[in-house]
Amino acid sequence: MAIASINPATGETLHVFEPLSPEGLEGKLALAAAAFRAYRRTSFAARAQWLANAARILSDEKRQFGRTMTLEMGKTLASAIAEAEKCAWACRYYAEQGAQHLADETVATNASRSFVRYEPIGPVLAVMPWNFPFWQVFRFAAPALMAGNVGLLKHSSNVPQCALAIEDILCRAGFPQGAFQTLLIGSRETAGVLADDRVAAATLTGSEPAGRSVASQCGQHIKKTVLELGGSDPFIVMPSANLDEAIATAVKARTINNGQSCIAAKRFIVADGVYDAFTRGFVAAMKALRIGDPMAPETEVGPLATAAIRDDLHAQVERAAAAGARVVLGGHRIDGPGYFYEPTVLEGVPRNSDVFREEFFGPVAMLFRVRDAAEAIELANDSPFGLGSSVWTRDAAEQECFIGEIEAGSVFVNGMVASDPRLPFGGVKRSGYGRELSVFGIREFVNIKTVWCK
Repeated sequence: MAIASINPATGETLHVFEPLSPEGLEGKLALAAAAFRAYRRTSFAARAQWLANAARILSDEKRQFGRTMTLEMGKTLASAIAEAEKCAWACRYYAEQGAQHLADETVATNASRSFVRYEPIGPVLAVMPWNFPFWQVFRFAAPALMAGNVGLLKHSSNVPQCALAIEDILCRAGFPQGAFQTLLIGSRETAGVLADDRVAAATLTGSEPAGRSVASQCGQHIKKTVLELGGSDPFIVMPSANLDEAIATAVKARTINNGQSCIAAKRFIVADGVYDAFTRGFVAAMKALRIGDPMAPETEVGPLATAAIRDDLHAQVERAAAAGARVVLGGHRIDGPGYFYEPTVLEGVPRNSDVFREEFFGPVAMLFRVRDAAEAIELANDSPFGLGSSVWTRDAAEQECFIGEIEAGSVFVNGMVASDPRLPFGGVKRSGYGRELSVFGIREFVNIKTVWCK
């Protein structure tokens, strides 16, 4: 089956690519294995220079790359350009810090010399999603390449031009041939790549079913995986919060990337004392959002990435309403070309409904009223997911309570959840395992070797 690039703002097919033949795929796997044998012996200084070159290309050509992202998956052009810049930041971070993160660590023992060494493990397959088509690849590629591994990218089939552009960036940056390759293959071929002895490990960002599939396949072959899966992040607002700032951030946190982000705030848990005021401000701001052509500078919310994503989101909203939720705002597909959906606010989604435990991947927010911090924490933790969380309170004791009690990979206090190359990123529960970014991310795909000398 051909791999198509379709503009979600218009439904127009932009380009069609033929997937790799079995012979073509074999050639790329053989090249990756051969490249690793040489690349693993390159110096940190050389890898750092190539990453710095990649950062420069990303910055210099950010508008071109932003346009490619917008055309393929519908994010606003401004956010796509910012994504290219963030990728450059990740490349610079690992170029500057990678050698230190992987330096030998002396450990005092009864030996004359003992230390820990971090060594690359081989070709790593990255199965990546479409919603941040550059960032989610570079947050894997930069540390993996700096560690001395080589990368194989199986990108989402609706962003093939992004996938090929990333390979081209790293090639132009000076990385040796085969150090990073894009595999234009379908999901059916992924299992064969995971099973191949030349592939050492895998990382996946995506849905819970996709994570289960990759983890189970790698488990059969005793290969390490890192999974960053879904999220239904709580956004908790307490009476002491700066309400105007919380409302403005809440709207951004729910509609970032047209609402298609794992760490977007999705459940807004608001204390009774400020619930009515928060709801009025939040609903009014959601209603005022400008929806339209993602290339237009005034657009704040563009289309969803595919017709299926839009239709699945609408079905969730209808199921929530049927279960007893009130549709306070929106709740409709927008007629016309493209895959647009109204910013939507749901109130009172029953906790015993199936939809309460699902992730809404689009501009749909759920509002919940709670009595106090204890009820807010209990509701926040009543989820199969545990990726990020945002808490709004100026009470120091409440802040410490939330930090200690919320079950999530991150807690942001009086700020919006975001990824940062300097901080570890990942979740707990069904949001996955392992960490990306920071020192923890670069050490996920290495052999942590103990050396003991007498």
